[in-house]
Amino acid sequence: MNRPYTIIVSEVTVDGKLTLRRGYSSKEIMQFMDEEATRYLHQIRAKVDGIMVGAETVRTDNPFLTVRYVEGKNPTRIIPTSRADIPLDANILQKHAPTIIITTEKAPEDKVKALEEKVEVIRCGEDKVDLIKMMDILYKKGIKNLMVEGGATLNWQLFKYGLVDEVRLIHMPFIIGGKDTPTLVDGEGFKSLDEVVKLKLRSHFLRGSHLITEWEVKFED
Repeated sequence: MNRPYTIIVSEVTVDGKLTLRRGYSSKEIMQFMDEEATRYLHQIRAKVDGIMVGAETVRTDNPFLTVRYVEGKNPTRIIPTSRADIPLDANILQKHAPTIIITTEKAPEDKVKALEEKVEVIRCGEDKVDLIKMMDILYKKGIKNLMVEGGATLNWQLFKYGLVDEVRLIHMPFIIGGKDTPTLVDGEGFKSLDEVVKLKLRSHFLRGSHLITEWEVKFED
């Protein structure tokens, strides 16, 4: 299978949280990112072909997913959603950049048709988005490098199926806590050390006051 080279990029607190509570927007934390760290994030956006977030991130954060703090072309925005459950006034449906909604055969027809009036919609999978097939489709559409900005459930699914090549983290100087607060990767988790995803630290540096760490996924033969 051909697939895009995939980089998960996220801001995380020192204890690995993405938001203040489940259902809260990550923008509350990101407002404390300084200018240099924000430019770092947008520099990555400007270099990739596509940028992906989950449907819950769209509903909660309502992001634009465009390049704004550096010079560069907007990547294609990609949203996997089993039920095509995207608000029709969402920012990602505006004309700032190309957008692809990946959904399923079971998605309600009325929702699919409403989205098709605004953006490209691709059905991929019966009742759940087939992420492996989706990656092959994206590669064939010219998405050779893909940036993923969450959320926690999408991150888990990508790791589960071995679809991640790098992780880049912008560390936020907070401790939030909370057993139900979303972390970088949620889902059911791996059950043994034989299954866990192993990483190799490639680089660490400061952008403004923020520590940045860049990790390579170690694929075993």
